This record gives sequence, structure tokens and C-alpha cells, in this order.
Amino acid sequence: MIEVKNFTKQYGDNTVVKDISFVAKDGAITGFIGHNGAGKSTTIKAITGVIKPTKGTILINGIDIAKDAKKAKMQFGYVSDSPDHFLRLTGLEYLNFMADIYDAPVEGRAAFIEDYAKRFGIYDSLGNTILSYSHGMRQKLMIMGALIHSPSVWILDEPLTGLDPQSAFELKQMMREHVEKGNSVFFSTHVLEVAEKLCDEICIIKHGELLYHGTLDDLKATHKSQASLENIFLELTETKDSEVTV
Repeated sequence: MIEVKNFTKQYGDNTVVKDISFVAKDGAITGFIGHNGAGKSTTIKAITGVIKPTKGTILINGIDIAKDAKKAKMQFGYVSDSPDHFLRLTGLEYLNFMADIYDAPVEGRAAFIEDYAKRFGIYDSLGNTILSYSHGMRQKLMIMGALIHSPSVWILDEPLTGLDPQSAFELKQMMREHVEKGNSVFFSTHVLEVAEKLCDEICIIKHGELLYHGTLDDLKATHKSQASLENIFLELTETKDSEVTV
């Protein structure tokens, strides 16, 4: 579970995120949507401990990341929006490196790597350097590295970008399987159709302010009965079609 309480981030006189609060519950996939510059990346960086809040508290499974960063970070797996890391390592070296960082049991690694690598279709490429991988292959490897220690909380920043249709389907299945075990998934996306089909709850952010947090059904209840998430999003953010990536 992720609890964000009255989070504010300022850089000088510029307030990037203003006093937002929400909970990414256990047993639920929570989507985080908003335009570029809305404050999504800043919020995710604060949740993962990359930056410190100006104000507010962020708890991961009840652990304050500002007070016990190491313990809090052991609770989650984080996939950033860029997969271009450790390019000179082989895929297998990278996965074992990540497992070592998180003290993942050695005896369970091989089974995890084989299972996920085969589901993602990169098993035969694990002996090659990451530099030789396509963008999509790197994305798959980063996802595996984030999940190799079996964290209960998944934090995914645009995780479907660059994935082929089969791998995107597999990841969405994995996300659903994860929350069905009572865990939580928090992910950002520009693809509103995916958010509508996949998410149990959504958070909509605009100019650093949280416009909505709750279920899609509750959101639709306040709008036209047949309105799609895309239409509601455009209405809430008062944005032209050409400014939204879907």
C-alpha cells in the first residue's frame, strides 16, 4: 500500500505539486494519469525516495520513506520511464546484480528469471549485453529487475512503452495476478484506454493538483453515463484532443 499525505513539492517559488493526498490500496491497480508536466514524475520520484517532499508524508506499507528509506525501498519494485541503464552488463548479470542489491534468495532466482524471461520472450538473449537489446527488450529486463525480489508494491512509470503486443498483454496479466494476491500496483500511463480497462482506481492530476481519486464507476456516475475515461479526462482537464496521447 502507498499512502501519500498532503504531499507538496516546491523548487524555489515554483510549486510543482500542491498538497495532494491519495492511497494506492492493496488488492488494487491504481492508475496515475495526467499530461506531461502535470506532476506525475515528481510524485513518483517522491514516492520512490528519489526526491524529498517539501511538505507531507509518504508511507510504503506503513513505513515513512523519509525516516527509514532503506526499509521502505525494500517494499517496492520501481520501473522508471527510461530503460537505458547498465548497458555493458549482460541481461543475466543485470538481473543477478539487482537480486543482490535486494538480498533476493539465490535459490529462487533461476526460477523467477526463467519464468519471466520466457513470458517476455527474452530468455535466449540473457547472455547478450543490454547495449545490444532493443528498447522493448530493455524495458522487459528493467521490469524483471524491479520485481526479482518479489516486492508487494509495484511502482511502474509508463511500463507499457516500447513493449510489443504480446509482452504488453503479459505485463497486464502479471499486474492483475499481483493484486489478486492482495498486493498493490501503482502505474502511470498516457494510454487512457488501458487505464480504463485495467485500473480499479485512478488518480487524475493537473498542474500539480489532484483532480480526482477513486473508482472509474464513481467518476462516470458524475458524468454522462456512457462517457469514456478519455472524454471525462478531456472534460476535467479542459484540453484539446491534439494535446493528449492516447
